[in-house]
Amino acid sequence: MNPNRKQEIINTAAFLFKEKGFNAVSMRDLAGHLHIKAASLYNHISSKQEILAVIVLQIAEEFTAHINLIYPEDLSTTEKLEAIIQNHIAITLKYTNELACMNNDWMHLEANSKNEYRRLLNAYEAKFRAILQEGKDKGEVEDVDLEIVVFSFLTTLRTLYVWYAKKSSVEVETLKKDLPKALLHGLILKDS
Repeated sequence: MNPNRKQEIINTAAFLFKEKGFNAVSMRDLAGHLHIKAASLYNHISSKQEILAVIVLQIAEEFTAHINLIYPEDLSTTEKLEAIIQNHIAITLKYTNELACMNNDWMHLEANSKNEYRRLLNAYEAKFRAILQEGKDKGEVEDVDLEIVVFSFLTTLRTLYVWYAKKSSVEVETLKKDLPKALLHGLILKDS
């Protein structure tokens, strides 16, 4: 089995799932985009479900692995949150189609893969909450409801791929500089 061909299949599927949605893409559609016969796909993958699981779980694992590295580090809360934001930006720029699949199509995963995705998502959110709680305990984070912060922060980061695709005029360096500033420090000047 050619690993490059399998990755090409996964990348093409991620693009098609993003454009049409998981349910609207058939193996025949996928094969057509790859200029091969549908039967040939099965030399590399077992099903459309396998492709979706690979896409969703790979991205979820990447997010979770990063937060697991950042969480125990001897960094300020701001430094940890900036690292998380930068990771989301990097993944958004590299895996836009895959993020769309993760956010829009995870519910189509088969039971075992769906349970694994939920486990990774819950672990990620728990670490994120713990970072915020630590910051609150150290007096580094405002005394606000953590669930509101988790919701607003992660909703912004999880949907960054949608916004950025429409805002191609925003330079990557500007995004890397201004998104952390906006999320962490808001818009109101301290002297106002």
